[in-house]
Amino acid sequence: QVQLVESGGGLVQAGGSLRLSCAASGRTFSSYAMGWFRRAPGKEREFVAAISWTSGGSTYYADSVKGRFTISRDNAKNTVYLQMNSLKPEDTAVYYCAAAYRRTTTNDYDYWGQGTQVTVSS
Repeated sequence: QVQLVESGGGLVQAGGSLRLSCAASGRTFSSYAMGWFRRAPGKEREFVAAISWTSGGSTYYADSVKGRFTISRDNAKNTVYLQMNSLKPEDTAVYYCAAAYRRTTTNDYDYWGQGTQVTVSS
């Protein structure tokens, strides 16, 4: 069982930056690929970014955030991050982190956090 707790959301002006964190419980964090998703009001949840569990930490991004968002992980701290730069109003959503055991995926995750709200004002 893995518990995920997101933090770092908030209100920011367009063009600004935020860094989301997701702290994971358990001793096998390094065996999980981690992902970030978001759900905007009235829309379905969508993939944002993922980082592999294997050494090297390959990363994957949705086209809408490529070049603006960066996912990273610190296995010593059991934490995954999402650095969000050049934020746009359309980035407004609840952001969720997720964990997948020993597989890197953009859509099939085993555990989910509760989410953190990000609001970008124009």
